Amino acid sequence: MIDLQIDGIAKSFGNLLLFDNISFVVEERQRIGLIARNGKGKSTLLKIIAGEDTPDVGKITLRNDIKVGYLEQEPDFDSALTVIEACLQRNSDKAHVIAEYEKALAEGDDKNLQHIMEKMDQFEAWDYENRAKQVLQKLKISRFDQPIGELSGGQKKRIALASVLIEQPDIMILDEPTNHLDLEMVEWLEEYLSRFTGSLLMVTHDRYFLDRVCNEIIEIDDNCIYRYKGNYSYFLQRREERLQNMAAETARARNLLRTELDWMRRQPQARAHKAKYRIDAFYKLQEKAAAMRDDSTVSLEVKAQYIGSKIFVMKALNKAFGNKIITKDFYYTFSRYEKVGIVGNNGTGKSTFIKMLLGKVTPDSGTIEVGETVKWGYYSQEGLSFNEEMKVIDAVKNIAEVIPVGNKMLTASQFLQHFLFSPEKQYDYIYKLSGGEKRRLYLCTVLMSNPNFLVLDEPTNDLDIATLQVLEEYLCNFKGCVIVVSHDRYFMDRVAEHIFVFNGDGSIKDFPGNYTDYRDWKEEERANEAKAAAEKAAKSAPVAKQSRRNDSGKRKLSFKEQREYESLESDIQALEEEKALLEQEMSSGTLDNDSLLKKSMRISEVIEAIDEKTMRWLELSEFA
Repeated sequence: MIDLQIDGIAKSFGNLLLFDNISFVVEERQRIGLIARNGKGKSTLLKIIAGEDTPDVGKITLRNDIKVGYLEQEPDFDSALTVIEACLQRNSDKAHVIAEYEKALAEGDDKNLQHIMEKMDQFEAWDYENRAKQVLQKLKISRFDQPIGELSGGQKKRIALASVLIEQPDIMILDEPTNHLDLEMVEWLEEYLSRFTGSLLMVTHDRYFLDRVCNEIIEIDDNCIYRYKGNYSYFLQRREERLQNMAAETARARNLLRTELDWMRRQPQARAHKAKYRIDAFYKLQEKAAAMRDDSTVSLEVKAQYIGSKIFVMKALNKAFGNKIITKDFYYTFSRYEKVGIVGNNGTGKSTFIKMLLGKVTPDSGTIEVGETVKWGYYSQEGLSFNEEMKVIDAVKNIAEVIPVGNKMLTASQFLQHFLFSPEKQYDYIYKLSGGEKRRLYLCTVLMSNPNFLVLDEPTNDLDIATLQVLEEYLCNFKGCVIVVSHDRYFMDRVAEHIFVFNGDGSIKDFPGNYTDYRDWKEEERANEAKAAAEKAAKSAPVAKQSRRNDSGKRKLSFKEQREYESLESDIQALEEEKALLEQEMSSGTLDNDSLLKKSMRISEVIEAIDEKTMRWLELSEFA
């Protein structure tokens, strides 16, 4: 069954053509990831599909009575609304009743509470409110009566995401759903969407997320689309094959062109008598041979200044805001060329930590000694402070007219071209740039200062995958030091040699490996703890049984329950093996669309069965 059909749509802004004659369908339970470079129309396409914008030509058709949930890139709420009102505003009747109920509870209005509770029954709002609160709490939003005007942009994005999820739509259209989520939230959302039974169309730069959630990739390239029936890993393989075939076709066209050109030039006085089909074919070949793919990437070959052996030393560093502890007696000596990743949940102090290092926040006690040769390059979450009325070229010229790149000196215009800002784009006003293009321009301004110590706070937000790939390569080869804070697991795995894990309450663990190494270690630790607890329970079981028989009066397992308990462990193991096999098959890139959908549905059932059987095993283990 088709949920959504897009027929021949096109969109342009002035002379900028974003896409042309795009057509595709989204079938029931399909999970599609949309990939394109910044400024190529990803967000615009989602807006058009969601009905928030209109195409220049073409048609969007939704299945009758289908419910659509749309998460925009930059949500806009009325600042006077509370968190719960903003979250529930898509269903205004229920939202109004729930807001009344929350207000009555907060104010202790027992007089009206009974009447409001009756209205809650009438509108069937109890489950709706509970679902909203559960999702908000998963996204670390706990003050439901807090005014929206008091929240950060990241918190507003999470409330908008919660608003879409609790509606349980038939199709979700999500624009960068992982932005502003910490790693724990990203992994929860990944699991949630893996079990989602509707269809999904989303834009995200999180490559692990794409790989694990999506079963199809649509790429916007050269103003048209290419479809890949598989996950992100499959897309990478097939895209490379496509580009190789295109390059071979262009090379063949050039060879033929040389032959035809020689023929066209012979006997020019007799051109009127030449075969017309040969002349027409010549001009077509000329067009094909001249087709040059704009497959350039962001050039980040900025030469780092010399950095000495002393970088920085932290001694007995303490910082707290009231009862919230950021660091507690923290010691660390940073080595030359070290690359450190910082991970942790939102609110554990990651940004505060690097601001202390940069001297922007003063520690309560302790010292930070920074080497004399250190020259910082700081990319911050709040760093986008351009004058929107300026032109791109002027924003760069205000910093430097000439920039050293490798062994060359580039003008501001040449430097911008290295970052894919064409001469025409350089004279655009900054307000015309997409969010990702503004981030890329900001990255330009950080790197053009020729730093030898890069401190990057959430650099991956709003950057396209192509730019992220080049930034990763640059950081891996950077002859200087790097500290990077990011919730992008793939990015951290590529860049970080070891990580600081911020656990909260001043606890910071230095782990010798990348993020995936850390996750594997954590899973092993949890498994060992569970095994130790089970062994301890098993050893004390005879005593516990005696106690239950003689003292507590608690029952023992029945014969049937004992048999069930013994079989659960093997059942769980079999399900885990099936889950691993399904994941391997889904990422192989060999399945057709129907098989992918069936496997996706089955893996959701398997995960749910594992959870249910594990909970049952825990229940029975108390009496075993």
